[in-house]
Amino acid sequence: MRKILILLLFAFSLTIFACDPEVEDLTDSWGVVQQIGQGTVVLHYVPSDGFSYEDSDGNITGVTIDLFRDFIEYTEETHDVEIELNLNPIDRFSDFYQTVVEGNYGEFGVANVTITEERRNELAFSPHYMNNIAVLVTHSSIEELGSMAEISEAFSGLNGLAFEGTLHESRIREIKNIHKPDLEIDFAHSNNEIIERVSAGNNYFAYVDIYNYYRARNQGAELQRHSVGDDPGEMFGVIMPHGSDWQEVIDEFFGHNGGYINSDRYHEILETHLGTELAGLLIEAL
Repeated sequence: MRKILILLLFAFSLTIFACDPEVEDLTDSWGVVQQIGQGTVVLHYVPSDGFSYEDSDGNITGVTIDLFRDFIEYTEETHDVEIELNLNPIDRFSDFYQTVVEGNYGEFGVANVTITEERRNELAFSPHYMNNIAVLVTHSSIEELGSMAEISEAFSGLNGLAFEGTLHESRIREIKNIHKPDLEIDFAHSNNEIIERVSAGNNYFAYVDIYNYYRARNQGAELQRHSVGDDPGEMFGVIMPHGSDWQEVIDEFFGHNGGYINSDRYHEILETHLGTELAGLLIEAL
Protein backbone atom coordinates (compact mmCIF):
# COMPACT_ATOMS: atom_id res chain seq x y z
CA MET A 1 0.00 0.00 0.00
CA ARG A 2 2.82 2.38 0.88
CA LYS A 3 4.51 1.69 -2.48
CA ILE A 4 1.26 2.43 -4.31
CA LEU A 5 0.88 5.77 -2.51
CA ILE A 6 4.48 6.72 -3.34
CA LEU A 7 3.93 5.84 -7.01
CA LEU A 8 0.71 7.85 -7.10
CA LEU A 9 2.41 10.88 -5.55
CA PHE A 10 5.30 10.59 -8.00
CA ALA A 11 2.91 10.41 -10.96
CA PHE A 12 0.99 13.41 -9.61
CA SER A 13 4.19 15.43 -9.27
CA LEU A 14 5.12 14.61 -12.87
CA THR A 15 1.70 15.79 -14.03
CA ILE A 16 2.11 19.12 -12.21
CA PHE A 17 5.60 19.53 -13.66
CA ALA A 18 4.38 18.81 -17.20
CA CYS A 19 1.58 21.36 -16.90
CA ASP A 20 3.71 24.14 -15.47
CA PRO A 21 3.61 26.88 -18.13
CA GLU A 22 7.07 28.07 -17.09
CA VAL A 23 8.45 24.61 -17.87
CA GLU A 24 6.60 24.42 -21.18
CA ASP A 25 7.98 27.82 -22.18
CA LEU A 26 11.62 26.94 -21.57
CA THR A 27 13.97 28.08 -24.31
CA ASP A 28 17.10 26.31 -25.46
CA SER A 29 20.72 27.34 -25.50
CA TRP A 30 22.59 27.20 -28.79
CA GLY A 31 24.70 24.39 -27.34
CA VAL A 32 21.59 22.27 -26.73
CA VAL A 33 20.20 23.02 -30.21
CA GLN A 34 23.49 21.92 -31.79
CA GLN A 35 23.61 18.80 -29.67
CA ILE A 36 20.09 17.50 -30.31
CA GLY A 37 19.39 19.21 -33.63
CA GLN A 38 16.35 21.18 -32.52
CA GLY A 39 15.12 23.68 -29.97
CA THR A 40 12.88 26.59 -29.07
CA VAL A 41 13.59 30.32 -28.87
CA VAL A 42 11.45 33.31 -27.88
CA LEU A 43 11.59 36.75 -29.45
CA HIS A 44 10.24 39.46 -27.14
CA TYR A 45 9.27 42.70 -28.86
CA VAL A 46 7.63 46.05 -28.24
CA PRO A 47 4.90 46.64 -30.87
CA SER A 48 5.95 49.44 -33.23
CA ASP A 49 4.64 50.56 -36.61
CA GLY A 50 6.92 49.42 -39.40
CA PHE A 51 9.15 47.35 -37.15
CA SER A 52 6.98 44.88 -35.22
CA TYR A 53 3.28 45.13 -35.89
CA GLU A 54 0.15 43.17 -36.80
CA ASP A 55 -0.88 43.45 -40.44
CA SER A 56 -4.43 43.47 -41.82
CA ASP A 57 -4.49 39.66 -41.85
CA GLY A 58 -3.49 39.42 -38.20
CA ASN A 59 0.09 38.34 -38.92
CA ILE A 60 3.00 39.73 -36.89
CA THR A 61 5.47 41.33 -39.26
CA GLY A 62 7.82 44.30 -39.63
CA VAL A 63 11.48 45.09 -40.20
CA THR A 64 12.83 43.54 -37.01
CA ILE A 65 10.42 40.57 -37.10
CA ASP A 66 11.40 39.69 -40.67
CA LEU A 67 15.07 40.22 -39.84
CA PHE A 68 14.86 37.77 -36.96
CA ARG A 69 12.98 35.22 -39.03
CA ASP A 70 15.80 35.47 -41.59
CA PHE A 71 18.24 34.72 -38.76
CA ILE A 72 16.27 31.61 -37.77
CA GLU A 73 16.07 30.44 -41.41
CA TYR A 74 19.80 31.01 -41.92
CA THR A 75 20.64 29.10 -38.74
CA GLU A 76 18.42 26.16 -39.68
CA GLU A 77 19.85 25.87 -43.19
CA THR A 78 23.49 26.46 -42.29
CA HIS A 79 23.66 24.29 -39.18
CA ASP A 80 21.08 21.63 -40.10
CA VAL A 81 18.82 22.24 -37.09
CA GLU A 82 15.13 22.91 -36.51
CA ILE A 83 14.13 25.91 -34.41
CA GLU A 84 10.66 26.76 -33.12
CA LEU A 85 10.19 30.53 -32.83
CA ASN A 86 7.66 32.00 -30.39
CA LEU A 87 6.81 35.71 -30.42
CA ASN A 88 5.98 37.59 -27.22
CA PRO A 89 4.71 41.21 -27.37
CA ILE A 90 5.45 43.44 -24.36
CA ASP A 91 3.97 46.95 -24.39
CA ARG A 92 6.20 48.71 -21.85
CA PHE A 93 9.83 49.16 -22.86
CA SER A 94 11.10 48.90 -19.29
CA ASP A 95 9.27 45.56 -18.81
CA PHE A 96 10.56 44.32 -22.17
CA TYR A 97 14.14 45.28 -21.33
CA GLN A 98 14.09 43.65 -17.90
CA THR A 99 12.52 40.49 -19.31
CA VAL A 100 15.51 40.01 -21.59
CA VAL A 101 18.03 40.99 -18.89
CA GLU A 102 16.60 38.27 -16.63
CA GLY A 103 15.98 35.79 -19.45
CA ASN A 104 17.50 32.44 -20.31
CA TYR A 105 19.65 31.49 -23.26
CA GLY A 106 17.35 31.24 -26.25
CA GLU A 107 15.54 34.48 -25.40
CA PHE A 108 15.97 37.51 -27.66
CA GLY A 109 14.51 41.00 -27.89
CA VAL A 110 13.86 43.62 -30.57
CA ALA A 111 12.64 47.14 -29.81
CA ASN A 112 15.25 49.25 -31.61
CA VAL A 113 17.45 49.13 -28.51
CA THR A 114 20.43 51.47 -28.72
CA ILE A 115 23.79 49.79 -28.21
CA THR A 116 25.64 51.43 -25.30
CA GLU A 117 28.57 50.39 -23.14
CA GLU A 118 26.38 50.70 -20.04
CA ARG A 119 23.83 48.29 -21.48
CA ARG A 120 26.58 45.89 -22.53
CA ASN A 121 27.12 45.29 -18.81
CA GLU A 122 23.57 43.93 -18.61
CA LEU A 123 22.89 42.49 -22.07
CA ALA A 124 24.47 40.93 -25.11
CA PHE A 125 23.96 42.65 -28.47
CA SER A 126 23.99 41.46 -32.04
CA PRO A 127 25.93 43.52 -34.56
CA HIS A 128 23.93 46.64 -35.39
CA TYR A 129 21.13 46.51 -37.95
CA MET A 130 20.37 50.24 -38.16
CA ASN A 131 21.83 53.68 -37.49
CA ASN A 132 19.53 56.27 -35.96
CA ILE A 133 19.18 59.96 -35.20
CA ALA A 134 17.13 60.94 -32.15
CA VAL A 135 15.19 64.12 -32.96
CA LEU A 136 13.63 66.70 -30.64
CA VAL A 137 10.01 67.49 -31.56
CA THR A 138 7.16 69.73 -30.47
CA HIS A 139 3.83 70.78 -31.91
CA SER A 140 4.27 72.64 -35.20
CA SER A 141 3.05 75.90 -33.60
CA ILE A 142 6.46 76.33 -31.93
CA GLU A 143 9.13 77.93 -34.09
CA GLU A 144 12.31 75.93 -34.63
CA LEU A 145 14.92 76.58 -31.97
CA GLY A 146 18.07 78.43 -32.92
CA SER A 147 19.97 76.93 -29.98
CA MET A 148 19.31 74.65 -27.02
CA ALA A 149 19.71 77.67 -24.74
CA GLU A 150 16.33 78.93 -26.02
CA ILE A 151 14.46 75.93 -24.59
CA SER A 152 13.65 77.48 -21.23
CA GLU A 153 11.59 80.24 -22.81
CA ALA A 154 10.44 78.56 -26.02
CA PHE A 155 9.20 75.42 -24.23
CA SER A 156 7.57 77.33 -21.36
CA GLY A 157 4.47 75.49 -20.15
CA LEU A 158 5.39 72.23 -21.92
CA ASN A 159 5.93 68.89 -20.21
CA GLY A 160 8.44 66.34 -21.40
CA LEU A 161 7.04 63.06 -22.77
CA ALA A 162 8.95 59.79 -23.07
CA PHE A 163 9.07 56.02 -22.94
CA GLU A 164 10.16 55.17 -19.41
CA GLY A 165 13.62 53.62 -19.21
CA THR A 166 14.79 54.71 -22.66
CA LEU A 167 17.62 56.95 -23.80
CA HIS A 168 14.93 59.40 -24.92
CA GLU A 169 13.90 59.75 -21.27
CA SER A 170 17.56 60.35 -20.40
CA ARG A 171 17.76 63.10 -23.02
CA ILE A 172 14.70 64.85 -21.59
CA ARG A 173 16.12 64.58 -18.07
CA GLU A 174 19.31 66.20 -19.34
CA ILE A 175 17.22 69.11 -20.66
CA LYS A 176 15.56 69.31 -17.25
CA ASN A 177 18.93 69.37 -15.48
CA ILE A 178 20.50 71.98 -17.76
CA HIS A 179 17.65 74.18 -19.01
CA LYS A 180 14.35 73.55 -17.16
CA PRO A 181 14.78 72.42 -13.54
CA ASP A 182 11.03 72.70 -12.88
CA LEU A 183 10.18 70.48 -15.87
CA GLU A 184 7.53 67.78 -15.37
CA ILE A 185 7.96 64.55 -17.31
CA ASP A 186 5.03 62.37 -18.37
CA PHE A 187 5.23 58.88 -19.81
CA ALA A 188 3.65 57.17 -22.80
CA HIS A 189 3.36 53.49 -23.68
CA SER A 190 3.97 53.54 -27.43
CA ASN A 191 5.61 55.57 -30.16
CA ASN A 192 2.18 56.23 -31.63
CA GLU A 193 0.99 57.67 -28.32
CA ILE A 194 3.98 60.03 -28.17
CA ILE A 195 3.36 61.25 -31.72
CA GLU A 196 -0.37 61.67 -31.08
CA ARG A 197 0.04 63.59 -27.82
CA VAL A 198 2.78 65.90 -29.09
CA SER A 199 1.01 66.69 -32.38
CA ALA A 200 -2.45 67.06 -30.80
CA GLY A 201 -1.64 70.39 -29.12
CA ASN A 202 1.01 72.60 -27.63
CA ASN A 203 1.45 70.58 -24.42
CA TYR A 204 4.54 68.39 -24.80
CA PHE A 205 7.98 68.03 -26.26
CA ALA A 206 9.66 64.69 -26.85
CA TYR A 207 12.50 62.84 -28.48
CA VAL A 208 11.58 60.31 -31.16
CA ASP A 209 13.62 58.26 -33.58
CA ILE A 210 14.01 59.91 -36.96
CA TYR A 211 12.01 57.25 -38.81
CA ASN A 212 9.04 57.78 -36.47
CA TYR A 213 9.23 61.53 -37.05
CA TYR A 214 9.53 61.08 -40.80
CA ARG A 215 6.58 58.68 -41.02
CA ALA A 216 4.42 60.89 -38.79
CA ARG A 217 5.10 64.02 -40.85
CA ASN A 218 4.26 62.16 -44.06
CA GLN A 219 0.97 61.13 -42.48
CA GLY A 220 0.12 64.75 -41.66
CA ALA A 221 1.12 64.98 -37.99
CA GLU A 222 1.63 68.59 -36.89
CA LEU A 223 5.20 68.31 -35.63
CA GLN A 224 8.16 70.68 -35.53
CA ARG A 225 11.65 69.19 -35.57
CA HIS A 226 14.27 71.16 -33.68
CA SER A 227 17.46 70.11 -35.44
CA VAL A 228 19.73 71.74 -32.82
CA GLY A 229 18.59 68.93 -30.54
CA ASP A 230 19.48 66.12 -32.96
CA ASP A 231 21.45 63.32 -31.33
CA PRO A 232 23.07 61.19 -34.08
CA GLY A 233 25.27 58.14 -33.96
CA GLU A 234 22.98 55.61 -32.30
CA MET A 235 23.09 52.00 -33.46
CA PHE A 236 20.33 49.44 -32.84
CA GLY A 237 20.91 45.76 -32.15
CA VAL A 238 19.04 42.58 -31.26
CA ILE A 239 19.43 41.95 -27.52
CA MET A 240 20.06 38.74 -25.59
CA PRO A 241 20.74 37.87 -21.94
CA HIS A 242 24.30 38.66 -20.91
CA GLY A 243 26.66 35.82 -21.86
CA SER A 244 24.19 34.12 -24.22
CA ASP A 245 25.85 31.35 -26.22
CA TRP A 246 23.75 32.43 -29.23
CA GLN A 247 26.21 35.33 -29.67
CA GLU A 248 28.48 33.38 -31.99
CA VAL A 249 25.80 32.26 -34.41
CA ILE A 250 23.99 35.63 -34.56
CA ASP A 251 27.34 37.33 -35.25
CA GLU A 252 27.86 34.77 -38.01
CA PHE A 253 24.45 35.57 -39.51
CA PHE A 254 25.07 39.32 -39.61
CA GLY A 255 28.54 38.81 -41.14
CA HIS A 256 27.85 36.26 -43.85
CA ASN A 257 28.09 37.10 -47.57
CA GLY A 258 29.38 40.63 -47.08
CA GLY A 259 27.05 41.50 -44.21
CA TYR A 260 23.31 41.07 -43.80
CA ILE A 261 22.56 44.81 -43.63
CA ASN A 262 24.28 45.24 -47.01
CA SER A 263 22.13 42.58 -48.64
CA ASP A 264 19.35 43.13 -51.18
CA ARG A 265 17.09 41.09 -48.89
CA TYR A 266 17.47 43.50 -45.95
CA HIS A 267 17.00 46.55 -48.17
CA GLU A 268 13.82 44.94 -49.53
CA ILE A 269 12.52 44.47 -45.97
CA LEU A 270 13.14 48.15 -45.19
CA GLU A 271 11.32 49.27 -48.34
CA THR A 272 8.39 46.90 -47.71
CA HIS A 273 7.69 48.10 -44.19
CA LEU A 274 8.96 51.71 -44.21
CA GLY A 275 8.49 52.85 -47.80
CA THR A 276 11.08 53.53 -50.49
CA GLU A 277 12.02 57.08 -49.48
CA LEU A 278 12.54 56.44 -45.77
CA ALA A 279 14.26 53.13 -46.48
CA GLY A 280 16.66 54.99 -48.76
CA LEU A 281 17.57 57.43 -45.99
CA LEU A 282 18.22 54.62 -43.53
CA ILE A 283 20.20 52.57 -46.03
CA GLU A 284 22.36 55.60 -46.79
CA ALA A 285 23.07 55.97 -43.06
CA LEU A 286 24.18 52.34 -42.60
